[in-house]
Amino acid sequence: MSVFVEVDHIDRVFNLPNGGSYIALKNIELKIKQGEFISLIGHSGCGKSTLLNIIAGLDKPTQGGVILEGRQVTKPGPDRMVVFQNYSLLPWLTVRENIALAVDEVYPNRPKGERRGIVEHHIDLVGLRAAASKRPGQLSGGMKQRVAIARALAIRPKLLLLDEPFGALDALTRGGLQEQLMKICEESHVTCVMVTHDVDEALLLSDRIVMLTNGPESHIGQIIDVEIPRPRHRMEVVNHPSYYSLRNEMIYFLNQQKKAKLRQRQQPQVVARNGLEKVNLEIGFIPLTDCAPLVVAKEKGFFEKYGLEEVTLNREPSWKAIAKGIVTGRLDAAQMVAGMPLTLTMGAGNKTPLPVVSALTLSRNGNAITLNKDFYNRGVRTLADFKAALQETPDKVHTLGVVYPSSMQNLMLRYWLASGGIDPDLDVALTVIPPPQMFSNLKAGNIDGYCTGEPWNSRAVYEELGFVIATDLDLWAGHPEKVLGVREEWVNKYPQTHIALIKALLEACEYCDDPRNREEILNLLIQDQYVGSAPEYTRPGFIDPYNRGTDEKPQSLFRYNQFHVDKTNFPDQREGLWLMTQLARWGMIPFPKNWVSILDRVRRIDLFGEAARDLGLMDIGHDRGPIRMFDGTVFDPDDPLEYLNSLEIKRQIRIVEIDIDAVATSVA
Repeated sequence: MSVFVEVDHIDRVFNLPNGGSYIALKNIELKIKQGEFISLIGHSGCGKSTLLNIIAGLDKPTQGGVILEGRQVTKPGPDRMVVFQNYSLLPWLTVRENIALAVDEVYPNRPKGERRGIVEHHIDLVGLRAAASKRPGQLSGGMKQRVAIARALAIRPKLLLLDEPFGALDALTRGGLQEQLMKICEESHVTCVMVTHDVDEALLLSDRIVMLTNGPESHIGQIIDVEIPRPRHRMEVVNHPSYYSLRNEMIYFLNQQKKAKLRQRQQPQVVARNGLEKVNLEIGFIPLTDCAPLVVAKEKGFFEKYGLEEVTLNREPSWKAIAKGIVTGRLDAAQMVAGMPLTLTMGAGNKTPLPVVSALTLSRNGNAITLNKDFYNRGVRTLADFKAALQETPDKVHTLGVVYPSSMQNLMLRYWLASGGIDPDLDVALTVIPPPQMFSNLKAGNIDGYCTGEPWNSRAVYEELGFVIATDLDLWAGHPEKVLGVREEWVNKYPQTHIALIKALLEACEYCDDPRNREEILNLLIQDQYVGSAPEYTRPGFIDPYNRGTDEKPQSLFRYNQFHVDKTNFPDQREGLWLMTQLARWGMIPFPKNWVSILDRVRRIDLFGEAARDLGLMDIGHDRGPIRMFDGTVFDPDDPLEYLNSLEIKRQIRIVEIDIDAVATSVA
């Protein structure tokens, strides 16, 4: 079924009397099919009614828009009708006259008899024949709301918008009206969007439930599909096998948002002095081509431009050292592999958990899977060939190197192997090796291959010791690679410094993706204090065509090292959720029941947005859709557990709630 209503990346910003602004909604993206019943749910102040008003055309988005049947919504219209909680009836008109007022306004050219027939039909539809000549003052609350619904439906809108229509009614009246609304919607095939605080009402009426996070910058935290057959009756719905699990999932989400709101209120405010709270920073990095934004920010003066007077870039020996530097406070911030902020926050590997914030993706792509050249000489060209080669020597343990457990290199290598029927924990051995040591271990025969970033794949090719069987462009083009990681308590203590750091690196990322700057950047990277590699094996993929070390001609790989274009820097929570599923898949973490609140804590869209807007850059993220992998597998961010259960090769999946607040208190 085609999209009927499209809410296209909506922001709504309100100007405040003090000259500031309040961002009520941020990057709301939603596609609604014809005939669907959608409920919007969330705590007070999350922007539910604001979103409904924008869809109705009663309010305008600051950014983005609403498309109804291919046309942009710019003002109210009879194709959208709103039913408010306060009925909005004219007290001097009867039931019949209130309904006729709308019909006469929308259909002035139709014969009077036809208009009267429409009015009378809808009076009967809502069961108000006996009260047709009464005025609102003579009606109960439930009857008034039925008049409002009849008036809305009488003009035959394409979209019915309901703003807590039953919120002020007693339970018995509300239940009867809900049943009646379901019957009317099914008979009329009308598309509905309803705001509600009532989880049971949402489950009874909805096809999908859209749950919004707290404001400011409220966004869609989760969408629940209510796959309960229609027509529905209350007791049948309550007795449906999935009813209580869906209900518990909604209540759990709302409770997590309540905790987040309480935590936000308790957070002490740090008053900045002279613009920034801290101007001398120690930032860790690993010698890889994609450390370029940090090097550029240092060498081109972007750190100083934003008030960071003295930034020291510390070349670290391993990702383990990066993690330790952040945990101990030796480092203020660091370049991190994409999964590290999540695993540090959740205490993977029985470590003491430490909440870490990632408000900026520094780079995407840039990795490859390199195998010993001996495999190529034996005819290995594909994953299937590699599996066959492993089976030829079942008694030999083949070892592959990865850079860190929560790195994309580890997760992508595991995914690649598993997609070909190779269990990464049983059929091969994976060992953690720092990126700069990969080549020497391959050369020494300690490993049979590895997955890492550049220039360490190209060095193996250049030295004719290895060949690249796959790049991450072959597996998931555009995946998150390196991120900026900072302790949460550091962000809370130095908020303006953190924003300045993001802005400096954002500008550096933009500089890195201008091809005219790549030669200059290469000359910076090859310096000993940074990557310290030879130009001949640092250029492939970064500037020159990429050589796989095979019989194929070197190819120009578009965006092999991607730093800014196509919303690179947005800290996409959907991608963070995919990382969680893979970490849980291989037993590195339990899958957190409270994954929405953890992602809100770790991948800080709000802080990215603040920095981007200060620079005049777009702060819109990627479409909130599924992630499609090279093997045809589709990851649905609204049902991560179903995705996890569908994977054939995996470890036992554990599901637990991780109380980050208790963790943060114990660490402090």
